[in-house]
Amino acid sequence: MTTPSASAAKQPPGVDWSPVYRRLEACRMALERGVTPTPEERKNILRARAQALAREPQEAEAARDEIDVVEFLLAYETYGVESLYVREVYPLKEFTSLPCTPPFVLGIINIHGQILSVIDLKKFFDLPDKGLTDLNKVIVVHDENMAFGLLADAILGVRAIALGDIQASLPTLTGIREAYLKVVTGERLVILDASKLLSDPKLVILEEVEGDNL
Repeated sequence: MTTPSASAAKQPPGVDWSPVYRRLEACRMALERGVTPTPEERKNILRARAQALAREPQEAEAARDEIDVVEFLLAYETYGVESLYVREVYPLKEFTSLPCTPPFVLGIINIHGQILSVIDLKKFFDLPDKGLTDLNKVIVVHDENMAFGLLADAILGVRAIALGDIQASLPTLTGIREAYLKVVTGERLVILDASKLLSDPKLVILEEVEGDNL
């Protein structure tokens, strides 16, 4: 049986469910001792169960009203990609440049024995180039068919974005950035469309290079 403290830790901020679970726990202990609950205790049990059951769909509904994103910097702008497409974040240590590839291809990197291409989104989106630093990270994005790395200037963290805080676009987002835009938040966080990036044939670099070398 779930203990009151473990369950209460999962509750949304501002809601104290400890009295509910204390009543349930007291009734459980009484039943284990073979004590028949009083009418008032039975009423408390039913009330506590009803509150617990009502809370579950509320929490599920709240989860559907937001998305989790990995937030990162590109040049002087803040971007995000949905965490469900992010396999891991890897420090940029060593990479191998590839000849005869577009300028936005930084190169290839070996991550846990898998060779992945790394896309420099600043060059892909024609943003100012700040050069490479120790803060650079590779965000490995993937779906069932494709995986590659996105070069980020720095990782800001993972955060939940309320769907009510997003809009379609910004006037300043035009051209290629608008084409890969999913939504924008009120804080001007640009959330990229990871599925569109992963399905774009222009970004399938490694397979094209291997095919050319055959």
